[in-house]
This record gives sequence, structure tokens and C-alpha cells, in this order.
Amino acid sequence: MKKLLLTGNETKIIFYCTGFIIIMSLWLILRTERLSDHSLIMSGLLILFGYTAMIFDIKTKKIPNILILIMIACWLLISLPMLFTDTDTGIEIFRESVFGFLIGGGLFLFVYVVSSKGLGGGDVKFMAASGLYLGLSGTVTSVLYGTVLAALIGLFLILIKKIGRKDSIPLAPFLFAGILITFFTS
Repeated sequence: MKKLLLTGNETKIIFYCTGFIIIMSLWLILRTERLSDHSLIMSGLLILFGYTAMIFDIKTKKIPNILILIMIACWLLISLPMLFTDTDTGIEIFRESVFGFLIGGGLFLFVYVVSSKGLGGGDVKFMAASGLYLGLSGTVTSVLYGTVLAALIGLFLILIKKIGRKDSIPLAPFLFAGILITFFTS
């Protein structure tokens, strides 16, 4: 089995992100009165999955397919029973989630195809699966925040000559940041 060694910069990034995740988790706990049980569970799971995708993307520049499958399976296991127990709410959640899935995945798939694979396939699948958890408006907001943040950081890194114009940076950390910003602002 290949051993993953982290550089100093990767360790710092993971340390700061872990602290942020702890703060985010505390924020979710404090919001339990304002969120439904379903929303609270989905938010917690998306934070866990987003953090995992971010770590994999930083270290390997890949988001594992098994993570995407687990994200979708968890969403199905938690959301589908609502169609039978609380049909009206279940239908609304399902509709919003499917639109989030289609917009998140479709928008990134379009960019993936048009940019000649300048965007990673894992990012496409991650945003599609995240769309299930975020719904339509949350997906659009998260994509906007995440991509603008990635563009700004990428431009800054080019300006200070840390990367070249043709170099790539992992996108999942920025998409995850967009998701977290969406949670904080909603």
C-alpha cells in the first residue's frame, strides 16, 4: 500500500481546515433549532464528505468515485423514506435535490467538455452529488462562491509566481469553501 506523506504546506492547510470544520460543526449544533432534522443531518454529512473530498484533492488531485457513491447512497437512504412518511416535504426535497444535482453536475460537465478536460471529472461528480444535499439555490450559490474564490486564489498564485498559467490547482477545497460560505450565509 502506498504511503501518503504530507508536505509542510499541505499539513498547514489540513490543520486550518480541520479547525474550520470544528467551528462549522459547532455552528450547526447551535442552529439545530432553526434547521429540520433532515437539513441538520444533510448539512453534517455534506461537511464530512466535502472535507474528505478536499483532503483527497489536495493530496492526490483526485476525488475517489467511492466517495461520490457513498454521498449518493447516504442521500438516498435518508431522503427517500421521506417520500413515504411526509410525502409533501419529501417531494419538495426530492425536487430541489434533483435540480441541484442537475445544475451542479450539468454546469461542471459543460465546463469539463468545453475546456477540453481543464476541469477534473471528480469535481464534476462531486458538485453533482453535493447538489443533492444543497438543492438548487444552494448549489448555484456554492458554485459561485467556490469558483470565484478559486479564480482569485489562482490569479494571486500566478501573480506571485507560485504557479504558471498552465498549472492546475485542486478545485475541491474551493468548492467546499463555497459550500461552507453558503451554509454560513443562509
